[in-house]
Amino acid sequence: MANRRDQPPLANSTLIPLPTQNRNARHHRALLIAGIIFVAINLRPALTGVGPLISDIRQDTGLSNAALGLLTTLPLLAFGTVSALTPLVTRRLGLERTLAAALLLLGSGILLRVAPSIALLYVGTLLLGIAIAFGNVLLPTLVKRDFPEHTGIMTSLYSSVMGAGATIAAGISVPLSVAVGWRGSLAVWAVPAIAACLVWLPQLGSRTLPRSSGTLRESLHDLGRSPLAWQVACFMGLQSMTFYVVLAWLPSILQSRGLSPDYAGWMLALSQGTGILGTMLVPTWAGRITSQRPIIWALGLLEGVSLIGLLVPETTLAPLWVSIIGFVLGGTFGLALLFIVLRTADARTATELSGMAQSIGYMLAAAGPIFFGYLHDLMQSWSGPIVFLMLILVAKVVAGLGAGRPLIIKT
Repeated sequence: MANRRDQPPLANSTLIPLPTQNRNARHHRALLIAGIIFVAINLRPALTGVGPLISDIRQDTGLSNAALGLLTTLPLLAFGTVSALTPLVTRRLGLERTLAAALLLLGSGILLRVAPSIALLYVGTLLLGIAIAFGNVLLPTLVKRDFPEHTGIMTSLYSSVMGAGATIAAGISVPLSVAVGWRGSLAVWAVPAIAACLVWLPQLGSRTLPRSSGTLRESLHDLGRSPLAWQVACFMGLQSMTFYVVLAWLPSILQSRGLSPDYAGWMLALSQGTGILGTMLVPTWAGRITSQRPIIWALGLLEGVSLIGLLVPETTLAPLWVSIIGFVLGGTFGLALLFIVLRTADARTATELSGMAQSIGYMLAAAGPIFFGYLHDLMQSWSGPIVFLMLILVAKVVAGLGAGRPLIIKT
C-alpha cells in the first residue's frame, strides 16, 4: 500500500485516482482520448486478419481445418475466461498499468504467433486473446470513470474504431501476404500495439485502484443476484454469438446461392463496413434517451428482415441484406457496451459487469459458429441454421428489452 497517496475519493466514484503530478485537465483528457483510440484499434486486427490467410497457413503448415479453426476459437475462449478475472488483476496493478501490460502482451503474442513453430503459433494466439480480453473489459470502465456525461459519444467512438481496425485488417491481410508472406502479414499488427503502448505512457502517471477490499468472488456474487446484470450479460452474449456466426459463415451462405468466392468475400467486407456505421450511430442515439427499448425493437426488426432476406435464394438484393445485418450487428455491439456504462453507478461496478458480461458473451460466441456449422451438416441446408439465428434474435430482443430499462444495478 506504500505506493498509494492518500486522497479523498471522487464524488459518486468507488475508485481512487492517484496522479503522480498535476496536469492540465484539457491536455490530460486529450491524451486519454488518444490512448483510448489507440487501444481500441488494436482489439480486432489480430483476429480478423487470420481468416483471409487460412489457406496460406494450411498450405505452409499442413494443419487440418479443425486445427486451423482453433486459431479462431482460442481467443474467444480466452475472452470468456479472462474477462471474469480482470477486476482481480486491476486490484493489484491498477487500471492504467493493467492496460499497459495488456498492450505489451498483445505485441508479444502477435510476434510469437509468427515464429516458425506450430506450438508458438497457438501459444501466441492464446496470449493475444488474453491481452484483448483485458482491453475489451477495461475500455467501458475508462468511459464510465472519465466521461460520465458523454458515455454515448465515447462508446460510439471507440467501438467504431474497433470496427475500423477489423475492417482494415480483413481487407489488407491478403495484399500484405503477397508482399511479405502470411507470417509477415500477421506480424504487421505488432506495430500498432507498440504504438499504442507509447501513446498510453502518459496514463501511467496515475494508478486507479478499487477502494473496495471485497474479493472478486464477492463482487461477482453481488452482480449474480441482479436480474438486470444477467439481462445485460445475455444481451452481450447473444449479439456476440450472431456476430461470430455471420463472420464465420456468411461467405459460405452466399456462395451456396451461386455467388463467387471473391464476391462473397466483398459482401463480408461490406457487412463489416456498415457495422462501423452502426457502432457510430446507435450508441450516440441510445446515450441521449432515457430508455433504450425503442432501439432494441428497431434493431430487432431490421435484423429479422435481413435474416429473412438471406433465406431467399435470389441474390439480387444480397448487398442490401448484408448491409442491414452488418449495421445491426455493429449497433447491437455498441449498445451492449453502452449498457455496461449506463446500468452501473460507478467505475468499479462497470469493470465487474463488463467482465461478467463479456465472459458469458464470448463463451457463447465460441460455441455459436460450431453449432451453426453442425446444423448445416445435419440438415444439408442453410435454412435451418438461419432459422436458429432467428430464435437467437427473439432471445436477444427479450434480454435487450430488460437491459434497456432506465435502471441502475444495485450491489
